[in-house]
Amino acid sequence: MSEAKMQPFPSTSSRVATPTVDAKGVGYAFDIDTAPKQVLFEIDFVLAPGEFVILTGPSGSGKTTFLTLIGALRALQSGSLKVFGSELAGLGHKGQREIRRKTGFIFQDHNLFEALTAAQTLSLTMELQGVQIDKRAARSRAAALLSMLDMEQYLDTKPHALSVGQKQRIAIARALINNPPLILADEPTAALDSENARLVMGILKHQAESEGTSVLMVTHDSRAFHAANRIVNMIDGRMTA
Repeated sequence: MSEAKMQPFPSTSSRVATPTVDAKGVGYAFDIDTAPKQVLFEIDFVLAPGEFVILTGPSGSGKTTFLTLIGALRALQSGSLKVFGSELAGLGHKGQREIRRKTGFIFQDHNLFEALTAAQTLSLTMELQGVQIDKRAARSRAAALLSMLDMEQYLDTKPHALSVGQKQRIAIARALINNPPLILADEPTAALDSENARLVMGILKHQAESEGTSVLMVTHDSRAFHAANRIVNMIDGRMTA
């Protein structure tokens, strides 16, 4: 990823080396027909700054649930879960918003606004971050990032005119546009062909190695495994090395 292109926002490389994610004894249960169903059991996990970890395992094993807990999208029920050094147990709405603001999310179902072009989506993401940047600079930054994803020609295209794989690359650009210290990715390469999967994994790996970004990626895609510093398996709500 070009340093000149991606410099407008602060680099993560100088961030303090506190664990980005530090989980101890995390458990979680869903209420199903008024009866709790335990989906996570005593999860211990640490993600360091600049570390790229892949979380894999069978469908339904709790991987996405764990991601949403880390991203403060779901309330912690038991155990300790610290993100950027902040304990999520009992964290108020302001603290949760701060965690989300510093996290780049890549959702499996894209979650793009149908009324917005790619450029508008990325500009809105920058605005929500509170970054002071004029419209021309925002568009230039969006174009640079989309170019890295071979998507610059779709800068002014809305989601209805894009393929599933193209939508996914816009969603990936949205996660990266503010250079967050943490990226949580749920099956980001599932809709991509081999060439674009390699492209995306190269960008994520660069973010980890050069920018100090922590990346936690849920995937079944063995094409992605080579990019990770380590691979962790989750089976029936329990982590295994």
